[in-house]
Amino acid sequence: MSKLPAISGKELCKILRNVDYFIDHQTGSHIILRRRNPPHRRLTVPDHKEIAKGTLRAIIRQTGLTVDEFKELL
Repeated sequence: MSKLPAISGKELCKILRNVDYFIDHQTGSHIILRRRNPPHRRLTVPDHKEIAKGTLRAIIRQTGLTVDEFKELL
């Protein structure tokens, strides 16, 4: 199992732009991202200084990427 880096919510949003997501809106401390092309998935990213490892792994899984593919985007 690959080790995930410490990453903030804003940094994660910048990385997810490379895989066709855009910021739809923000509600409180959560940033809502949508995918431009079908399937129009919606992701919720916490706007924290450091995202918990389990939360980050779940977000990566929801994008359809593997951890190794995500690390290549860094």
